[in-house]
Amino acid sequence: MLEKVLIANRGEIALRVLRACKELGIKTVAVHSVADADLMHVRLSDESVCIGPPSPTDSYLNIPAIISAMEVTHADAVHPGYGFLSENADFAEQVENSGFIFIGPTADTIRQMGDKVSAIEVMREASVPTVPGSNGPLNDDSKRTLKLAKEIGYPVIIKAAAGGGGRGMRVVHNEKELLSAIKVTQTEAKSFFGSGVVYLEKFLENPRHVEIQVVGDGKGGAIHLGDRDCSLQRRHQKVLEEAPAPGIPKKVREEVAATCVKACEHLKYRGAGTLEFLYQDEQFYFIEMNTRVQVEHPVTEMISGFDIVKEQLRIAGGEPLSVKQKEVTLQGHAFECRINAEDPESFLPSPGKVDLFHAPGGPGVRVDSHLYSGYRVPPYYDSLIAKLISYGDTREQALMRMQIALDELLIDGISSNIPLQRELVRDAGFQKGGVNIHYLEKKLNS
Repeated sequence: MLEKVLIANRGEIALRVLRACKELGIKTVAVHSVADADLMHVRLSDESVCIGPPSPTDSYLNIPAIISAMEVTHADAVHPGYGFLSENADFAEQVENSGFIFIGPTADTIRQMGDKVSAIEVMREASVPTVPGSNGPLNDDSKRTLKLAKEIGYPVIIKAAAGGGGRGMRVVHNEKELLSAIKVTQTEAKSFFGSGVVYLEKFLENPRHVEIQVVGDGKGGAIHLGDRDCSLQRRHQKVLEEAPAPGIPKKVREEVAATCVKACEHLKYRGAGTLEFLYQDEQFYFIEMNTRVQVEHPVTEMISGFDIVKEQLRIAGGEPLSVKQKEVTLQGHAFECRINAEDPESFLPSPGKVDLFHAPGGPGVRVDSHLYSGYRVPPYYDSLIAKLISYGDTREQALMRMQIALDELLIDGISSNIPLQRELVRDAGFQKGGVNIHYLEKKLNS
């Protein structure tokens, strides 16, 4: 087992990792920017190191500073959380080359899955269902490209191979627009991601976003922990998630999960990961793999009783998977509302001092947050300030508990999206289950 872990992140996920380390008797090192000296996990960690000014580029993305902090504190390993350097293959490689352990997949796996073209190729080899597309990058042969698009069938979507966060994508509805749209997307991709490589896929018009949670031991063993529905999104950013995804036939659900496990066994995948799919007309279509712990991992933990972060730590320490697939039992239903420091109507960030923070409680309620009364939310980072999770024996019970918890949640001094979340969990369409990825955008624009 690891003896000391450096947590290379901030906010609620840093506190989540710290708690898992404490449960396992692992000492912790918190790194933080100048602006984050008062974070809860910094106060609670065994040691802390300031790694730079507020700008993420000079602190949480500063690889030499983080590795230096590992050296001076004699840490064994680094947990990257999500965001920042969590899917940076160069960081993982430099950590390992410096004699430390990266809590996550190998650098090669991160690179392979970070490129959507190579990720799709790996998944197709493992029989994971993929979206009909070019099955590789587009080249300069315009006749070939036009023929491909015709075979796939319009509308099609052009995607950057190194893309993410909703950028580097463009939908094309007819042949006349295709070639010029490809050039624009290539330019945008080069600017945002440093690579102009793009590929083509069939554009699914009304899909849901469903993902499968996997964990691998790095030696060819892997399990899945069921699925999650993350279809309530605004500008490709998830707002509210649930597990399991409602309304999916059991056979379809089991078959796609089994192929995900097969793919991870083939990859010798190490640690926690998520395979993301579009789901439409009882068909799953792989779109990408996230090689880290997800923001929404708590809903899976609630229905499985499985601590994903502790398993990451055990695997990084060289231990085998703590359970076999047949020992995984999924029961009940769970929701997660992302609470952001932002105006509920304009969605503009709302940093500032939290005058009063009251977390809700009661049966089946969990709050993952670094907030406390008097804490000052800085303006330099992501606006996520809390995750409110509810669990119930049924979807209806879990949803009712979420409604009650949202009514109890109190954050004074700054604006938040709590009013929006209260509205969403009472929305008639969402209560029925199975809304598609466009549902929230249409609701907000109506």
